[in-house]
Amino acid sequence: MAEFDLAIIGGGINGVGIARDAAGRGLRVLLVEQNDLASGTSSASTKLIHGGLRYLEHGALRLVREALAEREVLLRMAPHLIRPMRFVVPPNPNLYAASRLRLGLFLYDRLGGRKILPATRTLDLTHHIVGAPLKRRYRFGFEYSDCWVDDARLVVLNAVDAAERGAVIRTRTRCVRAEREESWRLILKAKGQREVVSARALVNAAGPWVADVAETVLRAPAPGRVRLDKGSHIVVPRLFEHDRGYLLPTADRRVVFALPFERDFTMIGTTDAEFAGDPGSAVPTLGEIDYLCDSVSEYFRERVGSEDVVWAFAGVRALYDDGTGNVKDTTRDYQLDLQEHFHEAPLLTVYGGKITTYRRLAEAALGRLRHFFKLSAEWTSGSTLPGGDFVYDGADALVTQARQSWPFLAESNLRRLIGAYGTRLGRVLGSARDRNDLGPWFGDELSAAEVRYLVRHEWARTAEDVLWRRSKLGLRLTQPQSNELVGFMANIAG
Repeated sequence: MAEFDLAIIGGGINGVGIARDAAGRGLRVLLVEQNDLASGTSSASTKLIHGGLRYLEHGALRLVREALAEREVLLRMAPHLIRPMRFVVPPNPNLYAASRLRLGLFLYDRLGGRKILPATRTLDLTHHIVGAPLKRRYRFGFEYSDCWVDDARLVVLNAVDAAERGAVIRTRTRCVRAEREESWRLILKAKGQREVVSARALVNAAGPWVADVAETVLRAPAPGRVRLDKGSHIVVPRLFEHDRGYLLPTADRRVVFALPFERDFTMIGTTDAEFAGDPGSAVPTLGEIDYLCDSVSEYFRERVGSEDVVWAFAGVRALYDDGTGNVKDTTRDYQLDLQEHFHEAPLLTVYGGKITTYRRLAEAALGRLRHFFKLSAEWTSGSTLPGGDFVYDGADALVTQARQSWPFLAESNLRRLIGAYGTRLGRVLGSARDRNDLGPWFGDELSAAEVRYLVRHEWARTAEDVLWRRSKLGLRLTQPQSNELVGFMANIAG
């Protein structure tokens, strides 16, 4: 008898979403990830839960409708990680007619069954705070709703919930070979040690490595064609004081977002570029950085240049190749390919997908495998992720409660911690009575107590795991402070 019902290769958003859903339906689940959770594309997104306004231009109504419907499902599921955000679109008459934008936003408001998020409205940019950073020629604009998400923490908390429901999550574990008979025989390698496990079914959710896994691990050609698309982002000092984001049409008929980020910064992205090579080595090129700077400088009074960039990152999307000529026009919809043969264990391969639709993708994946297992009913649409068991607009109330329990912490500290851990903050801070009880500290915001929690409960193993995926405190720590964290984690890991 196989040790696991379902084995999953890949610890990005699709892999952990499938693991959580399957574990919640009673399956014995194993997930293996060669690096850290969300170490690839899932931590390098534009960090939005959105329908994809520009996809309407390509007629992708099913994708947009599904994504729009998911916004409020996910907002209720993880209100600490996801928050509503209003987006401003200043019409550029050289690119799109204002009437065309207004029609697109009219459809956007009505396709997804919106109940919580407010509708689109027209703004006088000459007298509104959102118009202040824009060039004077942009006299009016539209404001619509989507949501912002902490993408990497969304991945981690799906994995936490999957583990609490019985799944085995193995990070820094590489599946080097998978042998297919009536069950799968998986050869795993971690810390130089070799291990063999078995599973009744296998999911290849390796994202941009999906074809590599098919070729080198499964020793079989990928059932579908993959198109790798690199998206780059930059982070600059804050360009505006308010909490809205901007969607800016570009000369190449794309859009670039400018979003408030980590209190003191603005994040700008993304690009679309064909990619070849190791997805783990993807970095923004100088040309891509200049493209993003020029795109926002077309709209903002304050010119943005490459010298302003404090952080740049890139991720590689594995898109299902639908034969479209330009990569920017390739579908963002997910594709599931099930291979099943008599006397052979099933293989499900996952292509594409967006963070916004990961939960629906997981349901669809298990739907494809339903005839192999006795599955209980779909359950995730009304669930909450760890720490998310409060009302979608209740973060301020949690901050007020936290201030009473830990009055020695600054409100900015508490807001960041609530945004990461929600109602589980007490598990991180415990009964601490002053800052020293949580120390030592690495900078003003990261305590040893939080680091210990991340190591014990969220698979953090390196300073990079803590500073760039479990948080974005890498933007704030000095190099000496980061070095101290490296030493501290080496001690507690030992």
